[in-house]
Amino acid sequence: MLALPAAAFAFDFNTVAARAKALAGKSYKKPSEDIPKEVKDLSYEQASQIHFRADHSYWRTQKLPFELSFIHLGGGFNDPVKINEVVGGSVREIQFNANLFDYGATRNVDPRRLRNIGFAGFRIRYPVNNAKVKDDVLTFHGASYFRAMGKGQGYGLSARGLAIDTALYSGEEFPRFSEFWLERPAAGAKELVIYALLDSPRATGAYRFVLKPGSDTAIDVKSQIYLRANVTKLGIAPLTSMFYFGENQPGPGDDFRPEVHDSDGLSMQSGTGEWLWRPLVNPKRLLVTAFSFDNPMGFGLMQRDRAFSSYQDLDYNYQSRPSAWIEPKGKWGSGRVELVQIPTPDETNDNIVAYWIPNTMPKPGQPLNVEYRMLWQKDNDKTPPLAWVTQTRFGHGYRAKLDGGKQDDSLALAIDFDGTALKKLPANARIEGVVEADANGKIVSVATRRNEATGGWRIEVKLRRNEDNKPVELRGFLRNGNGGTTLSETWSYILPPN
Repeated sequence: MLALPAAAFAFDFNTVAARAKALAGKSYKKPSEDIPKEVKDLSYEQASQIHFRADHSYWRTQKLPFELSFIHLGGGFNDPVKINEVVGGSVREIQFNANLFDYGATRNVDPRRLRNIGFAGFRIRYPVNNAKVKDDVLTFHGASYFRAMGKGQGYGLSARGLAIDTALYSGEEFPRFSEFWLERPAAGAKELVIYALLDSPRATGAYRFVLKPGSDTAIDVKSQIYLRANVTKLGIAPLTSMFYFGENQPGPGDDFRPEVHDSDGLSMQSGTGEWLWRPLVNPKRLLVTAFSFDNPMGFGLMQRDRAFSSYQDLDYNYQSRPSAWIEPKGKWGSGRVELVQIPTPDETNDNIVAYWIPNTMPKPGQPLNVEYRMLWQKDNDKTPPLAWVTQTRFGHGYRAKLDGGKQDDSLALAIDFDGTALKKLPANARIEGVVEADANGKIVSVATRRNEATGGWRIEVKLRRNEDNKPVELRGFLRNGNGGTTLSETWSYILPPN
């Protein structure tokens, strides 16, 4: 795109929205596959050997607080995206240049043959951990995926611009950001504005991201979405993560690590203020559950367990993976938060997806306007004001013989709670754990007692499953004795089919 005088062309969100609307009125056109074969054929390992030259970072010579670097095509990421810079309302395309990259040991690629092939994505760097060193804070790479992190965090779960027909037998559609526009930041800027155009066979969209790096990196998202055709499920503000195993689901016997996951639960706050916590599982077959709300106040995939001892992994440091919390702006109306949990044989697959589905879908050509804030957190994870679940353990401890000498074959769960409300209680406080099961579960016993090691409280549950090939839905919470006030969020757990 050629640069135009600012007086003749004032670029803003409406510019991208007009593009999205016009695009929705046309038939979908697949991304160009006109890139050299040697680039297209690069394996993921080969492509990862191509590194951007840090000394060529965009905006570095201007000594701006943000720096921009680019990601090379290849390794399965073969759809080029167009990247533009916006300065004073004028737009200039940032052209691909092979000199920006160090091709390392990738001998089967000749940089001299690469002309205007575009980029696979880009990274934003900003000094969040040290004022003198710029760190990765945001990456857009592949389809509409992006990842962010704040102070003391490492990359973990991902977000997406939009999800379409996730976990349906008809197959999922993956919209992609085909073009970006980045506003050049001012010398003292603490935020960066990014625009993106989304395209897919059945949807288009305009997006505005305002990045605010910090201890909690915030991204304010404004979007206007158009459908080309009807969809069954439209996933708003989708999050994608990984759960391999944890305290509620032990891993393989030969893995020395106690837990492996980027997120350990789905947290939700309803429009009435109720908080719910759904611990994640790695099911044996696809598991899709949903929570209906009117005007939700927020939801997110969280990494609540922050102890290194829970992971024992010096390479991947799962205790530093960010939580991602979605805060709607305005009223989102009626709909549901859907959680998709997919079986995975290892930790290389993102097998957890969560998003919001509105009950009322827009008609093709009709705009859907959605705004929200994303918080990428670690030290200040979003938690309920009273008490919350810190861990869910599944299995058995010591099992006494029943009358007649039979072994106790009931299932056992231990749910630990902690939080402000519990810290204020005396050690002899009368606390009651309330646990309910659906028709496929029978509660055998519920015991509630103080956890002297943490200062919190634990609910110990024994139950039996009526039919092994069906799941069991469980709900529990803490309250003052004698049916008093609620003290904690609601623990909402599902035992997958056996």
